[in-house]
Amino acid sequence: MDFFTTVGVGAIVALLGLLLLGMHLAVTFLLVAFCGVTILLNPDAALSLIGETMYSAIATPTYTVLPLFVLMGAFAAASGFAEQAYRSIHRAAARVPGSLAIATSFGSAAFATICGSSLATASVFGRIAYPEMRRYGYDRSFALGSIACSGTFASMIPPSGMFILFAIFTETSVGRLFMAGIVPGVLTATVYAVSMYLRARANPKLAPISDEEHEVTPRERVRALGGLWQIALLGTVVIGGMYAGFFTATEAGAVGALGTLLFGLANGPLRRFSNFRGALRDSAQITATLFFIIVGALFFSRFLGLSRIPYNLTVFLESWEVHSHVILGLILVTWFLLGMLIVQTAVFALTLPILFPIVVNLGYDPIWFCVIAMKMNEIAGVSPPVGLNAFSLAGTAGKDVRVDHVYRGVLPFILCDLGVLLLLFLFPALVTFLPDLMLD
Repeated sequence: MDFFTTVGVGAIVALLGLLLLGMHLAVTFLLVAFCGVTILLNPDAALSLIGETMYSAIATPTYTVLPLFVLMGAFAAASGFAEQAYRSIHRAAARVPGSLAIATSFGSAAFATICGSSLATASVFGRIAYPEMRRYGYDRSFALGSIACSGTFASMIPPSGMFILFAIFTETSVGRLFMAGIVPGVLTATVYAVSMYLRARANPKLAPISDEEHEVTPRERVRALGGLWQIALLGTVVIGGMYAGFFTATEAGAVGALGTLLFGLANGPLRRFSNFRGALRDSAQITATLFFIIVGALFFSRFLGLSRIPYNLTVFLESWEVHSHVILGLILVTWFLLGMLIVQTAVFALTLPILFPIVVNLGYDPIWFCVIAMKMNEIAGVSPPVGLNAFSLAGTAGKDVRVDHVYRGVLPFILCDLGVLLLLFLFPALVTFLPDLMLD
């Protein structure tokens, strides 16, 4: 191992160590990369490279898609769309075993079409759905597991914030990634709902049916679905506009943010200045944090390029006489293990610049691969010992909820996720057929 590669390996070890100690992700990337470039070259070169990275990472129109969709999600969360989706689907599913959990699954999927953050989705539904489930006598682990795992849909269903980061790190099309996530996201929501129904029917103590649900008439069920028209309209305009070629991803983000703002004003919540200001503040904080992470990750990836680790790894894997599925499997296992220890944004920011070109060279479709990686992100998001969705839910659901309560409830849903992952491997067209039909 030469000097450059040795420094690169040492930097990766230092990076993981600092992340495990709790240092901020962006600061860790910048600090380790700056020290590494200084060792390999000199301090002046490190300062010059970080300055050039800060400019080139942000000074491109493509990056405006991120703050626009973040703003759309902030307006949606402040406008009460999650509560609207949850209550409408719950009423439509009344008397069905596990109806509140099913409402959480499909309500999360509906809310995800206008909010691209899985953490926000899990925390919002934790405040809405968990007290309601407990009031109806639902088993605590069953309730928490359904909320935590349903919250991961926002990572897959467009407009997904993580897909935007994927597009930035891999230079793939944001619009094509959005289209690729629709079928896997809806499929996961459906598999979850079927699992909830079967478990609640087999064991009614998990999810008792209340007297209130027995009073809901068929006409009231249909009328309840009408409460989703605003979400359906926004999702159709934004996603349908991109699919039909009417909007670029950036234009769709602007249209979505404006539409969500107008509905929030019309419905009332955003007329209160405190709610409006809070949505803008949250949007600005999230955007600034993500841009900071992007700059740090790109700077670190340039340092890794200097260390020759990506080149050496590519040469090794290309000379390794095993099936490409073995290499892909090792990459996915590595991601899962890293995702159990550090946040997913850090995992992908660290690994995608290195591993994505290797996977594409092995012949895998880049859009399909990004969706598979996102599925692993969903599973890691609720897996111990990190599982950010689990921690987010535990922090918002109530004082009686601990993170271990959440972990006990997620295992059946992780098994569902693994089943969906297998389907995506066996039938790649589930991912690729919508992007391939897109009008450019």
